[in-house]
Amino acid sequence: MLTYTYIGAHQFQLLDKPLPTLRDPKDAIVRVTLSSICTSDLHIKHGSVPRAVPGITVGHEMVGVVERTGSAVTTLKPGDRVTVNVETFCGGCFFCRRGYVNNCTDPDGGWALGCRIDGGQAEYVRVPHADQGLNRIPDSVSDEQALFVGDILATGFWATRISEITPEDTVLIIGAGPTGLCTLLCAQLKTPEHIIVCERSPERIRFVQAHYPEVIVTTPEHCAETVARYSAHGGADVVIEVAGGKETFRLAWECARPNAIVTVVALYDEPQILPLPDMYGKNLIFKTGGVDGCDCEEILRLIQAGQIDTTPLITHRYPLNRIEEAYRVFENKQDGVIKIAITPAESVRP
Repeated sequence: MLTYTYIGAHQFQLLDKPLPTLRDPKDAIVRVTLSSICTSDLHIKHGSVPRAVPGITVGHEMVGVVERTGSAVTTLKPGDRVTVNVETFCGGCFFCRRGYVNNCTDPDGGWALGCRIDGGQAEYVRVPHADQGLNRIPDSVSDEQALFVGDILATGFWATRISEITPEDTVLIIGAGPTGLCTLLCAQLKTPEHIIVCERSPERIRFVQAHYPEVIVTTPEHCAETVARYSAHGGADVVIEVAGGKETFRLAWECARPNAIVTVVALYDEPQILPLPDMYGKNLIFKTGGVDGCDCEEILRLIQAGQIDTTPLITHRYPLNRIEEAYRVFENKQDGVIKIAITPAESVRP
């Protein structure tokens, strides 16, 4: 089968690999019908994910159809359309029982797909702990509607949940990339008084203004004054940092009011410094880390009910055999790209 494979730092390659097989009774084999490229895939490509294993098929954002299941899988059957969770988790360890599935202690726990084991930028994928990691897509929900459920939409949902947003809050979201937009959609479910999106890219600013006209948009240069205009308490009540830059990390805590919650969703290419002397007296609460992606079933219900729609984020489509071109467009932010849907390979391969 055709796969997009991590060879080493700065090198991915289209390779043919054998079809995956069931290795454990809890496994399922999924035929990938739609996948996508995530910024985390670029972090692997740039060599900033040390745990990524050379030789693995990349990709952790996908939907598909169950082809085979292990003998211990109880909630799924061949033919089911499913979302695939970015994380694999056992469901029974100390962390899983508390909903902290990103820290699952199973050898395949946490972010494994497309990082430590073969992922979904391929024709088929093996999913460990399938009962936890796969969710059946309702018949009325399309593959495109469900594509981001297991990763960036789960991240946005988790980020807004742990940020404890209330209807009285002013919420600042830094970054209007794909994850930032999913965070925006989930923040809207909490109905805060104001949502401010800070973004540098003129194309992404226009995208937000066109699709979410009720949202306040600003640039980094004017972010602090914009936040002050819409807050009576010296800053935003909640800041969610999704951009992942040195300047945006500082902007996040600078624009927060005293005793605010600052939720850091971004994955950085380099370490960030927490300048505690500069922050003294703000008494901020920082929440950080990888998504605990255990809300996929609820997210699918919200999509089915028409309360979340991420389909406008899909701006480009490429077949698997042209995925190198798709990466070039996505990595260089060309042609107004937000997200790319990777469809099954065309019959003629390169």
